[in-house]
Amino acid sequence: MLKVNVGNKPQGEQPEQGNTFEIDQRKDGWFINGNAFDGDIAALGNNRFHVIWNNKSYNIEIVDRNPAEKSTHLLINGQHYHTTAKDDLDLLLEKMGMQNGASQKINNVKAPMPGLIQSIAVAEGDSIAKGDNLLVLVAMKMENVIKSSGSGIIKTLKVMPGQIVEKNQVLLEFH
Repeated sequence: MLKVNVGNKPQGEQPEQGNTFEIDQRKDGWFINGNAFDGDIAALGNNRFHVIWNNKSYNIEIVDRNPAEKSTHLLINGQHYHTTAKDDLDLLLEKMGMQNGASQKINNVKAPMPGLIQSIAVAEGDSIAKGDNLLVLVAMKMENVIKSSGSGIIKTLKVMPGQIVEKNQVLLEFH
């Protein structure tokens, strides 16, 4: 079973709770919110589909997919929609009060290994997104670019260029 949330804005832009659908594949077909899907889907090629459902016609284009985050950007009849999906494992972890590691809020960044801080690409107060370069740590004659694992605003820098750090030492903190 998949629990799919459909909203008009990307997940990271503004938390939006749109329409939520439960999609389930069983031996006797596909079900949406417990009702059998009796529509028709035709693939038009290049991530484009035509769907007829509940006596309505939909032209759907998959603009972008992120399998790691289980998100998809769709263009449906000229309108942009952003979906996020949770499978059975995600729902079980949520029920147990555990979050997926990719969606957790980050509070700080720690050194993954001992080394020398070569350069810092951010400053206190900077707003950063997941994947942004934060700093360069030199270890064993190799430059390691430390990237952000989430988004936030930098509260404090705990290191400066030229400083030697130990493994698990806090390098910077987020709001």
